[in-house]
Amino acid sequence: MHIGCPKEIKPQEFRVGLTPNAAHEAVLHGHTVTVETEAGVGAGFSDADYIAAGAQIAANAADVFAAADMIVKVKEPQPGERQMLREGQILFTYLHLAPDAAQTQDLIASGATCIAYETVTDRNGGLPLLAPMSEVAGRLAPQVGAWTLQKANGGRGVLMGGVPGVGPARVAVIGGGVVGTQAARIAAGMGADVTVLDRSLPRLRYLDDTFAGVFKTGFASAGNTIELAMQADMIIGAVLIPGAAAPKLISRAQLADLKPGAALVDVAIDQGGCFETSRATTHQDPIYDVDGIMHYCVANMPGAVARTSTIALGNATMPFMLALADKGWRQACSDDPHLLAGLNVHAGQVTYAAVGAALGIDTIDPQDALRQ
Repeated sequence: MHIGCPKEIKPQEFRVGLTPNAAHEAVLHGHTVTVETEAGVGAGFSDADYIAAGAQIAANAADVFAAADMIVKVKEPQPGERQMLREGQILFTYLHLAPDAAQTQDLIASGATCIAYETVTDRNGGLPLLAPMSEVAGRLAPQVGAWTLQKANGGRGVLMGGVPGVGPARVAVIGGGVVGTQAARIAAGMGADVTVLDRSLPRLRYLDDTFAGVFKTGFASAGNTIELAMQADMIIGAVLIPGAAAPKLISRAQLADLKPGAALVDVAIDQGGCFETSRATTHQDPIYDVDGIMHYCVANMPGAVARTSTIALGNATMPFMLALADKGWRQACSDDPHLLAGLNVHAGQVTYAAVGAALGIDTIDPQDALRQ
């Protein structure tokens, strides 16, 4: 199979879909790999690194899309990239379709087979291709939130760990999954007073047993969530419903109840955000003020630490990428129901129920797509 990796063009996205190591593995499996020139520069990989791995270098994205049977990326294809997809081509990347009707319609029109990292599952019910970026984003969230809290940035002017005689920042983390757990660990490590909220009692028991004394836990009822939010200097939104739009946990009206200058860090922004006032921002212009509350809603947070993120993502995606290349998407997905769970669009039809429900689009069962 011919595998193509274009340079990411989303603003301030420095990651790359294939590492040289992944390219080398694909070549060892007998595949051809084409990488757009300078695609890996943001993550510290040169064209020479890819050439040494056995890959070819293309002058532009159009050449990559034209040659490749499978496109491997990081972020969802941008409008210009979507126009280069074609019927029968495989797209393997993050998609986050539920809040993005325009992208969904373009992918339907392309006829391509689109497999989303964020809905591939594992035998334990986890999301193995989302987990590494969730770990990165979770660990970054308190760091960027602490910066947002600085008075020069419009925040409350509160230091995360406080100082002798002055208490630490209070941090509420909504969601106790991978993002929330990592965010709570780092925020607590910075000296903050941290509470993690979740609706799963088994998850809360696990967090309490594992991190007792490091941070506190609470049940994420609507009343408890807003009560803790009112006390918080920083609120980290870390909720996830796989493949679906994120629920809105704090309304615009409730901003008036929060501390002036409080920081909202919305890690769920790729899925539409979990605060009513959230809108996607970039690393170049990451924060904005709504009613005196500072919002940090960068849609590709892990891109800020592109080398770490690229290597972590590449380690996770490589086995699935090789399976798709070695077997073709039908056989690979037939052999692995967890990879089949990643199928979101095929041959002009949506194959992921949560996406269809969010956008009001009819869907087909992915098993039916295998038979087409």
